[in-house]
Amino acid sequence: MNDLSLAEVVGASARALKNEASSNLGAIQSIASRMKLLALNALIEAAHAGEKGAGFSVVAQEVRTVSTEVETLAAALGRGLSTGVDELTGAVERLAGEARATRCVDLALNAVELIDRNLYERTCDVRWWATDAAVVACGLDPTPAAIAYAGERLGVILSAYTVYLDLWLCDLEGRVIANGRPDAYPGVVGSQVEAEAWFRDARALQNGDAFTAADVRTEARLDGAQVATYCASVRADGRSNGAPLGVLAIHFDWRPQARAIVQGVRMGAGERDRTRVMLLDARNRVIACSRDEGVLTETYHLRTDGRSQGHYRDERDRLVAFHETSGYETYRGLGWRGVIEQRVE
Repeated sequence: MNDLSLAEVVGASARALKNEASSNLGAIQSIASRMKLLALNALIEAAHAGEKGAGFSVVAQEVRTVSTEVETLAAALGRGLSTGVDELTGAVERLAGEARATRCVDLALNAVELIDRNLYERTCDVRWWATDAAVVACGLDPTPAAIAYAGERLGVILSAYTVYLDLWLCDLEGRVIANGRPDAYPGVVGSQVEAEAWFRDARALQNGDAFTAADVRTEARLDGAQVATYCASVRADGRSNGAPLGVLAIHFDWRPQARAIVQGVRMGAGERDRTRVMLLDARNRVIACSRDEGVLTETYHLRTDGRSQGHYRDERDRLVAFHETSGYETYRGLGWRGVIEQRVE
């Protein structure tokens, strides 16, 4: 049983105890009231009996006193029990709220960790494929035959890795000289990408062990698909310290992969309909959303107060939990965050 369900059980038990105790105290107070009424009637009868009823009058007075004390004690117990149980219930509710928030922070971390592990593999892929003999030969001498063979090799890679939309081999001037899916994207080869930030960053890489990662964006040359682009330097002889020959860019098919992660976050019964799971980039731009809302168009007003993780209630009293990426192995991430926004009931 987790902390949240345990807190809910304790809270329910406390409320049940309060109801049961209130019922019993009510019965005691009822008996005390009846005793007082009987004592009053006995005093009246004793007064009518005169001296013969004097002894009975003493007993009746004592019964009246005891019934008053019982009634006072029952009332005091009721107030004390009610206050104690209310305080316990409040503490349990706070515990349940904190447990719920902490769980949501963990879910936010899980979401961003999953995508980072996925993207770490992309950084390994691009650096490995940049050393492919056909890619290196085409970068060195882009003859029609070399271009055709490089495109064929890129196509073979794509057939085995369905998470990519396309692979582009670019020369140092920013012209795409080969791609893996020329039939699907015929306008790619020959296009100029020298103005693209990802190409400029990749061309500046110091060796073949380095890579670049671009912000998620739409790529017009890939039919407007959402892509995460990763690049490595193509080097002479496929060596890390070889002379630069070009850039290999791999375009990760972002939307279905990211959507599967944010929609796959495990939720309890009834939670999913009141919860939005998101991935935000370093600028707090929504790059994935479990409801497909605001992707690449919305900037989320996240309040971190300088924290890498945490939670708070927003102006609409919704729980917002977040966790910054911690990266994965050699991939340090791009400052992304997982965010859980949940309507509290």
